[in-house]
Amino acid sequence: MTVQLIGILNVTPDSFSDGGQFLDPDKAIAHAGQLFADGASIVDVGAESTRPNAEQLTDEEEWLRLEPVLRELIPRHPGKISLDSHHPATVRRALAIGPVIVNDITGMHNPEMVRLVLELKPKVIIMQLPGTDAQQAHRNPTITTAQQVKDDLLKQAAALETGGLPHGNIILDPGIGFGKTMELNRELLQFAQQVPDYPVMIGYSRKRFLGDDRMELAPNLEAGKIATLNGAAYLRVHDVAGHRQLLHL
Repeated sequence: MTVQLIGILNVTPDSFSDGGQFLDPDKAIAHAGQLFADGASIVDVGAESTRPNAEQLTDEEEWLRLEPVLRELIPRHPGKISLDSHHPATVRRALAIGPVIVNDITGMHNPEMVRLVLELKPKVIIMQLPGTDAQQAHRNPTITTAQQVKDDLLKQAAALETGGLPHGNIILDPGIGFGKTMELNRELLQFAQQVPDYPVMIGYSRKRFLGDDRMELAPNLEAGKIATLNGAAYLRVHDVAGHRQLLHL
């Protein structure tokens, strides 16, 4: 299967890589169009940064940032927008506009999010996160083996399938950079090998384990090549144009 690129659109003032660049809705919408033009199959839209000490939003604050962007993008690109949110109220509002992929970085551990997903049955991305606080996970790495990641993700996926979510609606994300050691982050580039029954998204873009030049394209392409050759279905990246060469590895 050809790997697909998921372009990152941060509608935030404080994301680690591009905070503030696309907080204006018109700029965000235009950037989404550019990401698709550059080769993205999906654009992942988020309004709350997960970097350490970033501002934590209520669902109302999150929706104020997202609504003008999603009301344009979802009808324009149905089924090709993923929503990076752990707030069930935000997800419900977005799904009322049209089909979106639910990207819950807290791993579907919120019972209210689980009920919502089982009710509306969208496609979902389940990320492995130790605990429920992404910022705390950054500060305190507790996951040291790929087996821990695999066990947690398969448990969450099985629970959703038992509740009625179709198997084909589930994408797994090992959560590189969230509560893992630097050594494990690099090992998880190969995580798709661990779960051959599910498509896997790998999100490594510009993260610290890539080294001091993590903002440059070269180390990101190296990571993307490893992920692609080990069966990743999706790469979540900032620089879509730079990653196009990986599409047909």
